[in-house]
Amino acid sequence: MVSIEVRGAYVDFPIFDAKTRSLKKQVLGKVGGKIGTEAKVPIIEALRDITLSLREGDRVGLVGHNGAGKSTLLRLLSGIYEPTRGSAHVVGRIAPVFDLGVGLDPEVSGHENILIRGLFLGMGRKQMEKKVDDIAEFTELGDYLHLPLRTYSAGMRVRLALGVVTTIDPEILILDEGLGAIDSAFLAKARERLVDLAQRSGLLVFALHADELLMELCTTALWMDEGRIRKHGPLSEVLAAYKGRL
Repeated sequence: MVSIEVRGAYVDFPIFDAKTRSLKKQVLGKVGGKIGTEAKVPIIEALRDITLSLREGDRVGLVGHNGAGKSTLLRLLSGIYEPTRGSAHVVGRIAPVFDLGVGLDPEVSGHENILIRGLFLGMGRKQMEKKVDDIAEFTELGDYLHLPLRTYSAGMRVRLALGVVTTIDPEILILDEGLGAIDSAFLAKARERLVDLAQRSGLLVFALHADELLMELCTTALWMDEGRIRKHGPLSEVLAAYKGRL
């Protein structure tokens, strides 16, 4: 049975060029948390004292302002970041999707990228070959699938990547927001596939600013604030608390 156990976890990033204040601000904006100034080398405390227990069947949405630590937490849960202190233990095969464009090759065709992206997400080549027609129909890219990816617009790339992502069968799905380039009409079409993907996942953790989609995909939520978990509970309660704070 899949599970995620995090106990008293911290994720710190040292800033060795302390004189470059603009660099610290830039990094802080990406990972969240606070800058600690007590040490000789300033430390960005991206995550602080995270304790979390997730089990199979959980559908968790992450909310919080930009820089609150949501993406850093997702990377901790995925094993990309090791905790500086504390522990994080995951049981199950993880499919982390932080950037829908990661794993795509701009110099090869859309068809070839379907296979590449599938392999990147842990699927077998034969598995992906069986899914190509379904993905092609979903993306509505037609003859563009025979052209190099570099000829695609940003929205077309997201369509292709989303088509692949929604065909996988993950035990643990860690999904960061990456849907901004999709037009509203196609996003409405993709909603059904995203809901089906969430239902197929043994455990889902999803960071998204679209409340309506979060409410459709998730049952509980985590409110991240300055690298800490501010509130964890039923989705509607956490969203109400978060919105009331804005």
